[in-house]
Parts: sequence; structure tokens; C-alpha cells
Amino acid sequence: MKDIRIVIIEDEAATARNLGHLLRDIDNNISIIATLATVDESVAWFTKNVDTYDLIFMDIRLADGSSFDIFQKTAITQPVIFVTAYNDYAIQAFKNNGIDYILKPFDEQEIDNALKKFRNLISGNKTQQRNMPIETMLEQLHNLTKSYKRSFLVHFKQKLIPLETAQIAWFYTTKETVYAKTLDMRQYIIEFTMEQLEQQVDPELFFRANRQFIINRNAIAEVDFYFNARLLVKVNPEPTEMIIISKARVPEFKSWMNK
Repeated sequence: MKDIRIVIIEDEAATARNLGHLLRDIDNNISIIATLATVDESVAWFTKNVDTYDLIFMDIRLADGSSFDIFQKTAITQPVIFVTAYNDYAIQAFKNNGIDYILKPFDEQEIDNALKKFRNLISGNKTQQRNMPIETMLEQLHNLTKSYKRSFLVHFKQKLIPLETAQIAWFYTTKETVYAKTLDMRQYIIEFTMEQLEQQVDPELFFRANRQFIINRNAIAEVDFYFNARLLVKVNPEPTEMIIISKARVPEFKSWMNK
């Protein structure tokens, strides 16, 4: 099979590296020929490299503006798969060479599905795919969009009460029990595992710090450097145990905090 020459446009270095690794793991015929981080850098590259690539994976919000600005300043002739944490640019994305729209945090299956769509496009279904109505594309986007829990039903004094997810400072597990601590110091037992919670809460708001903690960005007071290139996260309210970010997860945590 012919190599697929891919350009990645992503301003978060850790995310770009992760995407590159996923793409090569899925298909060893993939070649990442350029990784670009800004609108200006992308415009300069595409101006000099016409028809040297087959597919673009493009984030929408870049450090120096919207990636849609790239289309206004230079010719993009090949299909684009948009990779972003936001779904509010759907129509504009599909009007700018978009063949798929993947919401962060993405996984290998979603990337694989997008590549299959690209292969169908280049194998003879080009007209059908590129002329697909916006409404149909938005329906596909809706199927990709992840909805997150807005509240949990928890036990309180012989009752069940709703607990808003945004009010939870952190989730904590010990002895096979999961607790939720709220920003105003209340604590409840949550009837889900940490793995289930990780899939149910908004990754823009919550981060899986380690095996024991999932933390709300609004609860973070400060972050200190810790031994062996790790980080110590201090939150309010303060838990009885320290929240340590491992060295391997530090880049991902920094990227998440910088959004």
C-alpha cells in the first residue's frame, strides 16, 4: 500500500506526539512529514509544499488564532480531519475540506475510523464523500460527540439527592470505595469506579491525576515541583493524602492546565 503522507497541525506538543504515535501504530505505511504549531507556520509550509501531502490532522484553536485562517491565506488541496476539544465549529470545519471531526480526548479507534473514511475517499468514493450534505456530516458529528454527566445521584440522610458534577473538587478512591469531595467541603460516596468516572466527566474540567485521584481544575490552588521530576498538586479542600503527578504524566497535565 502506498504511504499516506500526513501533516499534523497542533499547538500542544504532547498531543501532537501522541497523535503521531497513534497514527503509526495503526498503519505503518503512514509518514508524518510535518508537524506545525501555528497559523503562520502552517501558511508558510503549505505555500512552499503544494501537493506534497495526502491528509491533514488539524486542531482548530491554535496559539496564534483559528486554523480556519490558514484556508484564507493559502491553498489547502487535500482532505482534513479536524481534531479538537470543541464541537462548536462543525459547519465551518466541513466547509473547509473536512472529512471527519474528532473530539478530544481521542482514542485509537476514533483515529482508525477517520483513516478508514479517508481510504474510502481516495479509493473511489471521493465525489460521494466530499459532496456529503452538511446535515449528514453534523449527524455523524453528533454520533461522535461525547456527553458528560452533569450530576450524580448520591445518598444523604436516608435520601437520594442530586450532586452537580461541577461542584465536585475531586474524586478519591480507597479500599474499593470512591468518594466525591465538593468545593464546599461536603463528601459523598459515589457508586462508580474511577475508570467509569474518567469516561463520564468532562476532560476539560477533570484530570485523572493518578490511580487514586481525579481532580477538578477549579479546585487546584497551586502546583509544586516534587522529587524525581514529579509534581505535587495542592487542591482545596485539601485531601488527607498528597496528589502526585508521575513524571510520565507531567507533560499531559501541563498541557491540560494550559488550556
